[in-house]
Amino acid sequence: MRRRKIRNREGAENSMTVQELIDSGIFGVVNAGEGLEREITKPFCCDLLSIAMGRAPEGCAWVTVMGNMNTLAVASLADAACVIMAEGAALDEAARKKAADREITVLETEEPIFEAALAVWKKLQAGTHEEP
Repeated sequence: MRRRKIRNREGAENSMTVQELIDSGIFGVVNAGEGLEREITKPFCCDLLSIAMGRAPEGCAWVTVMGNMNTLAVASLADAACVIMAEGAALDEAARKKAADREITVLETEEPIFEAALAVWKKLQAGTHEEP
């Protein structure tokens, strides 16, 4: 499957790092991992871990309500740039410790999954279009 690039009207690729997403103040920080300078490729919404494992794009900001260690394992396998816990969902204590140990960036919001992903998309897009 070919990955689509997000480009602005001038044809340049838009990008945003995890740190820039944090600095935007849209999401709270549960755990700031080591990859804060990683570029976010796109938002990805999924609560079914088996689907996320096979379909989450590398570098995505994965938006979910699943706050357990399996979520962190899938985020690591899929090479997600960060995990965003939506709808007020929280990591359980074991997952919070694992995120800190593995230095996985986890953010949080009270917003529903779609609105959280849309906020990431808008930050990335800022007047862009997808290249086929």
